[in-house]
Amino acid sequence: MQEFPEIGILHRRKIEAEIIKPIYEILTRDYGKEVAKAVIGEAVAQAAVESGKEFAAKEPNGTSVESFVALQHLWEQDDALTITVVENSHERYDYNVHRCRYAEMYQQMGLAEIGFLLSCNRDSKFIEGYAPQVKLDRPHTIMMGDGICDFRYCLRGKNNE
Repeated sequence: MQEFPEIGILHRRKIEAEIIKPIYEILTRDYGKEVAKAVIGEAVAQAAVESGKEFAAKEPNGTSVESFVALQHLWEQDDALTITVVENSHERYDYNVHRCRYAEMYQQMGLAEIGFLLSCNRDSKFIEGYAPQVKLDRPHTIMMGDGICDFRYCLRGKNNE
């Protein structure tokens, strides 16, 4: 079986968006934006949970905040994100995104109104499938017009549920 080189997530999202765009346009035409967004959002969320589970299955020692941090290069590849790490410990991984090429790409593709569904919404769903013991809080996103994305991952516990 021929192995294909792994492409970065930014490029993967572009390919997916090129496929989703005409589907979104047809759904919008036939059912309206609200239904189109709901369908795309649900499908992408399910795919993100499954992707998280697939990544988790490859972790020989189980998943943790540390194993998740070790995967971050995949999302940052191709200069996709400019970040500042706020905290990186056994229980927390907090960082801010100052530049998001995912948001820029969706804007250029005319998909800014569903960019959140295509990328941002995946984050909490991916971690749900990958490491359900880890929780994500992210009240701000560049995709939704904020100045930063403030990712706050922490182990679930008595004070974090």
